[in-house]
Amino acid sequence: MYGLLADAVLVAHLAFVLFVTLGGLLVLKWRRLAWLHIPAAAWGATIEFAGWICPLTPLENDLRARAGQSGYEGDFIARYLMPVVYPDGLTRQDQLLLGSAALAINLAIYVWLLRQGGQRITDSGR
Repeated sequence: MYGLLADAVLVAHLAFVLFVTLGGLLVLKWRRLAWLHIPAAAWGATIEFAGWICPLTPLENDLRARAGQSGYEGDFIARYLMPVVYPDGLTRQDQLLLGSAALAINLAIYVWLLRQGGQRITDSGR
């Protein structure tokens, strides 16, 4: 059961990373989603810029240890999702680059939204 919970945390972690990075694109369609995306993007950028570890990482590691797992080999989650969430050789410079990229993508989307036709981000017209 702990192994399944650890896999669920990994999938949630990946979904959060994708939401932080590309969630601004969802805001183009559903404007009210900005109320969730802006704090999530701020948290994601803060984690990267400060060099902190996301709380989901120790949670997953604890669940894996409780499941008696020593590694991530042999399944789809380990082979395809783990390298995306926890890439080998991730350096501090890489973290800053990733944080900057996520910030730039989302900043560009929000600037575009604010400049178009005076529609408010909270407008539910889309």
